[in-house]
Amino acid sequence: MFLEIRLHGRGGQGVVTASEMLAEAAILEGYHGQSIPYFGAERRGAPVVASARISDKPIRRHGQVYTPDTICVFDTMFVLRKDVREGLKEGGTAIVNHKKFPKIDKFRVYVVDATKIAVENGLMVAGWAVVNTAMVGATAKVLGIISKEVLESVVRRRWRGELGDRNLRATLRAFEEVRG
Repeated sequence: MFLEIRLHGRGGQGVVTASEMLAEAAILEGYHGQSIPYFGAERRGAPVVASARISDKPIRRHGQVYTPDTICVFDTMFVLRKDVREGLKEGGTAIVNHKKFPKIDKFRVYVVDATKIAVENGLMVAGWAVVNTAMVGATAKVLGIISKEVLESVVRRRWRGELGDRNLRATLRAFEEVRG
């Protein structure tokens, strides 16, 4: 097994943190994991791309992900952007933060309303919903190789106390609510 996942969003949504969490979860599940951030100006609202690789064998690639098996779209508006889908393997998977199913030809589409989940769990910074933990939960469920127990461990390692509780609720809720 060798999976490449590319995450698209805006600065402030937690895209880079999500790629790190996916790689960490993969390692805790006994796989090899790698997180690859890629972003320009570090400012809230700017486009951000990060990637993760998960494999049952050591990962020898260290460059950017150009032909992902899965894309995760954190910002609803990005679904319309061609560059977000660029390189996605035919028959690949798109996991989208959206209320409805957007039409994306030739791909399996899964949706979760990560924005709603983040808002309802108080995961807001400067008026922006931080959707990373919800998107990690949804992605874990779709991939089918990361358990709820490992997700809980990854969240608890990053956040303590009430903030950890809110992030964990968002993660587990998205794990249950993602649909495809």
